[in-house]
Amino acid sequence: MKCAVNVVDLFYTYPDGTEALKGVNFKVMEGERVAVIGSNGSGKSTLFYHLNGLFSPTKGTVLINEEEITKANLDKIRMTVGLVFQDPDDQLFAPTVWEDVAFGPRNMGLSKREVAERVNSALNMLHIADLKDKRPDNLSGGQKRLVSIAGVLAMNPEIIVLDEPTSNLDPCTSSAVMHLLVDLSRRMNIALIIATHDVDAVPQYADRIYVMHEGRFVAEGTPEAVFSNASVIRESHLRLPRIARLMEILHKEDNLPLKNPYPLTIRGARNEIMRVIKDKDERVKEK
Repeated sequence: MKCAVNVVDLFYTYPDGTEALKGVNFKVMEGERVAVIGSNGSGKSTLFYHLNGLFSPTKGTVLINEEEITKANLDKIRMTVGLVFQDPDDQLFAPTVWEDVAFGPRNMGLSKREVAERVNSALNMLHIADLKDKRPDNLSGGQKRLVSIAGVLAMNPEIIVLDEPTSNLDPCTSSAVMHLLVDLSRRMNIALIIATHDVDAVPQYADRIYVMHEGRFVAEGTPEAVFSNASVIRESHLRLPRIARLMEILHKEDNLPLKNPYPLTIRGARNEIMRVIKDKDERVKEK
């Protein structure tokens, strides 16, 4: 399996002297789905701006498909890595939605026909084709978010980097967008890298999680491994997924004998509770 993103010992200091990244090491494989979680100001957005060359490291190396990002290959990198900004107003600038989504494909040198096919496909995938003639600045925050995602999808990138992709979206639309992105990742072997505060959704799509705190990664692993380390989660100014927190309370405060006190899904919590009930019933029968 090819390494899609490899960040090695990355440091970044803003012009005002703020040290945003302090020796970050980060790796994502081809087709992998990775979540980066952390509180505001932890460095997530700064890291993401390095992944398609918007920022250059103060120190360290960023490799995309095993090729280091340089000024000479920026155009190639930006066709490979699609970045969805945290604030869609930073991404939308054309007079209409259709023109905005077409901007990337046009700059790839595609024919008018292929540009049109890609734009229409992206708009249809996100169910926003009815917005194609509207001005982006007249859209709601959620609609702007969907248009910014459509602009990235239209470029058919190998790697999609999304900074808080479901902010301003209602729960149903948020779930639908994440299902779409995961399905695309699986079908087209696209690496997904997502920064989010939505710890409840992370276990539904992420193969691995990185926890960022004060410019460093303080934990990395599967969702089960990361969220079972509750102290690190809390020290990073985050919270456990609600299901895991409920089970933790039942285990620690109500003395429920759980083998896995941090299940991350409703089914996992149900299975663990049913196991406790079954064990109790068997003990009663033995007596």
